[in-house]
Amino acid sequence: MVVAADSVQMDAQSLEKVRALFQQQIEEGLHPGAALAVYRHGKLVLDLQGGVASQESGQPVMPDTMFVLFSSTKAMTAACLHILWQRDQLAWDDPVAKHWPGFAKNGKDGITIRHVLSHQGGFPESPSELHWSKWRDWDAVVEAMENITPEYAPGQVMAYHPRNYGWVIGELVHCIDGRTFDRFLREEITGPLGMTDTYVGLPEEHEERVATLYAMEDCDRPGMVPPYNRPEVHQAVQPAGGGIATARDLARFYAMMGGGGTLDGSSILAPQTLREVTRLQVEGLDHSLGQHMRRSLGLVLADQRMGASDGQGARTFGHGGAGTSIGWADPESGLAMAFITNGFRANKTNNPRLESISRAVRQACQ
Repeated sequence: MVVAADSVQMDAQSLEKVRALFQQQIEEGLHPGAALAVYRHGKLVLDLQGGVASQESGQPVMPDTMFVLFSSTKAMTAACLHILWQRDQLAWDDPVAKHWPGFAKNGKDGITIRHVLSHQGGFPESPSELHWSKWRDWDAVVEAMENITPEYAPGQVMAYHPRNYGWVIGELVHCIDGRTFDRFLREEITGPLGMTDTYVGLPEEHEERVATLYAMEDCDRPGMVPPYNRPEVHQAVQPAGGGIATARDLARFYAMMGGGGTLDGSSILAPQTLREVTRLQVEGLDHSLGQHMRRSLGLVLADQRMGASDGQGARTFGHGGAGTSIGWADPESGLAMAFITNGFRANKTNNPRLESISRAVRQACQ
């Protein structure tokens, strides 16, 4: 339930400016539709939807419309390992192969869990044989990850792993815990938090609720869009970029993370675990993305899209989704936010639209 702005020390007029900016972006054609949810101090203060989920049918974005998250999925995926670390079932510097012996093939025996979470594993490129049509075959995914040969020595190069990150974490969870990744996520995170509209592996009966993705006029990766409109891809367990959720649910996840691991009586992570996993691990040029990045254990730290800088929101952490979305938490301000669109844009226009919403939300704090 949305609470009054003044009950969480936010300015109602400033929140109206956020609403106006949210609608303005849709009217200017930055994306067909979008959803935005904001928490402060563990309370939902803004829950917006607008535009259309489908240009073909004219179906509007509704409160229960779900969006493809792309890599905004990655933070929830990392949190599964955070839970296992908290339970002393793994150590960050464990070789992946300690828990998954088959992964050691082709020189991967020195790759640690820390390397995977911080994108320093050295195997960023998805195997060519893992066409989207095979993503629902987990055995094929595992075999491909075992057979992959690294491009870089582990720990030497930061290079973003768009999909391999999630497949390796997913099988690590399976090997360590015994449950499949999607079951672990549901039973340990989304279920306890009441995130009933979040899936990594969408049940077929919810397909009609998923907003259609569109490549906008400056989209620099138009080939990414069509596969992610396919039911087969929605149904695949693809933990790096295949999540589907509402903005309300994703913001709820970050409200838990920013609140020290607990929300509405559900304790997912301990405060000391949050401090551990949000510490800087690596900073510098990401050789996959060609840009400067700051990363902790599965999270991006205080970047432009979060409206954060060294001067404001320096402790902010979160993750973005390719060309479309951002989610973050700022423990200092008590803010947590998710903004998801169905219009895929290049960074030069995507980052500013995400940043402008994030900054407007920050400016509403009293």
